[in-house]
Amino acid sequence: MKALVYHGPGQRRWEDKPRPGITKPTDAVVRITHTTICGTDLHILKGDVPAVEDGRILGHEGVGVVEEVGDGVSHIQVGDEVLISCITSCGRCDYCKRGLYAHCRDGGWILGHLIDGTQAEYVRIPHADNSLHRLPKDMDRAAAVMLSDILPTGHEIGALNGEVGLGDTVAIVGAGPIGLAALMTSRFYSPARIIMVDPDENRLAMAKQLGATDTIAREPIDAIDELTNGEGVDVAMEAVGIPETFDICQRIVRPGGHIANIGVHGKSVEFRLQDLWIKNVTVRTGLVNTNTTPVLMRIVEAGGVEPAGLVTHRFKLDDIEKAYDIFSEAAKEQAIKMLLTAE
Repeated sequence: MKALVYHGPGQRRWEDKPRPGITKPTDAVVRITHTTICGTDLHILKGDVPAVEDGRILGHEGVGVVEEVGDGVSHIQVGDEVLISCITSCGRCDYCKRGLYAHCRDGGWILGHLIDGTQAEYVRIPHADNSLHRLPKDMDRAAAVMLSDILPTGHEIGALNGEVGLGDTVAIVGAGPIGLAALMTSRFYSPARIIMVDPDENRLAMAKQLGATDTIAREPIDAIDELTNGEGVDVAMEAVGIPETFDICQRIVRPGGHIANIGVHGKSVEFRLQDLWIKNVTVRTGLVNTNTTPVLMRIVEAGGVEPAGLVTHRFKLDDIEKAYDIFSEAAKEQAIKMLLTAE
């Protein structure tokens, strides 16, 4: 089969790899029909995730058809069209029983990280019963791919960790795919104001279409100070993963507010504890658990949110290297999410 393979920082190649098979009774093999590229994949290529080894197939998002199941799989059947969760969960360990699927003792974020991932023609999925979701027949597959990672991440690590509430003022720093997913899912909780911060005017325009009340391209600290009459925001979300954007969140949050860090950080940040402790601020970080994926799937199926609108570019799967080149120049190419289709 063909797959997109990591060969060290800055090195990737679409090449032949052995087709995966069943190695444990709880496995399934899925033929990929749709996948995408995540900002985390770009972090891997920059060398920010050293656990990813040379030869690893990248990718942790996708939709496909089940081709083979192990003897221990009971809920998923050959022929099912399924959503692949970015988080693998056994459903039995102590972390899974607490809903912390991200820290499953035999799973977590392993696809495209510690085991081969979804940017391939076939992928092996461990713990298939808990890590795959059967798709409704009429669901837009572009929307379904967004349920693998960005929609639950924006919801759980953004809206829920930030404790967005009725009438709140929310600022999301970073209007990339994750920031826009946080915007979409924050609206479930009826904040009064959602301010999007990003230097890319194209992304801010999309944020406006998705319901942002205000957009800021420059001097965000001063602009938010003016917008909030010096009060700051109830919820500040960091959705980039660099020290500068985390620092903005620390400076704009009001007393009693919440900082939700969503971005993947490759280096340490300055933590302004000397300013935050006296403000009764809560800071939360996290890796998505995907335990809200089933409810998000129902919301998407009912039309309550339309994540397919985040797709700006579509490619055949074997054009994935071109897709990576464009996604790596997202501002220049006006790219949000890439949809890669094998069929």
